[in-house]
Amino acid sequence: MSLSICTVYEYDGGVTAERGNRAQGADTALPVWAREKPRRRPALSRDAIVAAALTIADAEGLDAVSIRRVAADLGVRPMSLYTYIDRKEDLLVLMMDEVNGEVLFGADLPAGWREAITAIARRTREVLLRHPWMTDISAHNAGLGPNALRHVEESIRALRELGLSPRSTVELISAVDKYVTGHIYFEVANHSMAGVAAAHRSYFDALLATGEFPELSRLADQALADVGTEEEFERGLSWLLDGVAASITS
Repeated sequence: MSLSICTVYEYDGGVTAERGNRAQGADTALPVWAREKPRRRPALSRDAIVAAALTIADAEGLDAVSIRRVAADLGVRPMSLYTYIDRKEDLLVLMMDEVNGEVLFGADLPAGWREAITAIARRTREVLLRHPWMTDISAHNAGLGPNALRHVEESIRALRELGLSPRSTVELISAVDKYVTGHIYFEVANHSMAGVAAAHRSYFDALLATGEFPELSRLADQALADVGTEEEFERGLSWLLDGVAASITS
C-alpha cells in the first residue's frame, strides 16, 4: 500500500523540515524546494586560511587574528585548521609572506637601476599601507619566506647594472628598505595618533609661544603640514637615490 501525496507531504514537512529547522534555521512553513539552499562551506586549504586571516587583520588589526576567529569566519571547527598549520605563529609567517608577494614585479620590473629601485620602494609603501598591521608583525621571527626571497632577488636584479660589490649591493638595498619601512612606521603611527596629535596641538602651540624654540617655531606650520605624506616620501627617496648616484659617479 503506497503513501498518498498528503501523507508524504505531512511526513516530510513534520520530520525533514524539523531537522532542517534545527540544523539551518530554515523556514519550515515553506516546502523544502522553496527554502533557501544551505551555503556550502568554502574548501578548506592553507591558502583559504591565510586569506581569511588577512581579511581579519586588514579590517580589525593583527590582535583580532586567532585560530578560533579564523575558523569561525571560515565556518569550520578550530581544530580543523591544525591540519594545515601547527600554530598561530606559523599563520603569521604565512600572512607576512603572502603580503610580500604583493610587492613583486616579475617580468614587469622597470629598466634602469634608479627607475627599478624607485618602483620597488613605491610599491612596498603602497602594499604596507594596505596592510598597516605589518608594522606590528616585525616582532615575530618570520624568517625569509619564498616571496621575501623573491623580493630580495628583484632588488638585486634592479641594481645589477651598477656593477657594485656584493657588500655594496646589500648595503644599498638595506638603506632603501630602512628608509621605506621607517617612513611607513611613521605614517601608520601618525595616522593612528591623529586624534591625540590634534588634542595636544594647543599645548604644542603654547610651548612655541614661550620663545624657547625659535627655530622650531619658524618651521613648525610647514613641517607639520607635510609630515607623513606621499610627497614627503618621494622627496626623501629622491634625496637618498641622489646621494647613491653621486657616490657612484665620484
